[in-house]
Amino acid sequence: MIHTNWATKPTLKTVKCVHTDAKKFLVSNVLTVGNTYEVKNETEEFLFVIDNTGKIGGYYKEYFQ
Repeated sequence: MIHTNWATKPTLKTVKCVHTDAKKFLVSNVLTVGNTYEVKNETEEFLFVIDNTGKIGGYYKEYFQ
């Protein structure tokens, strides 16, 4: 269960949100266009960032620059 300590892990990088136009999911309530977010983990398809709620969430890379 490595995801339980992601919040205390060092930040890998920071990314900027470029859009919240999701086809299927509602992400505009947890991501803000223009804000930068700390990346705590990364896979081929997803970035795990600390979002506006203060918790870690996994989002498609297409939302970030």
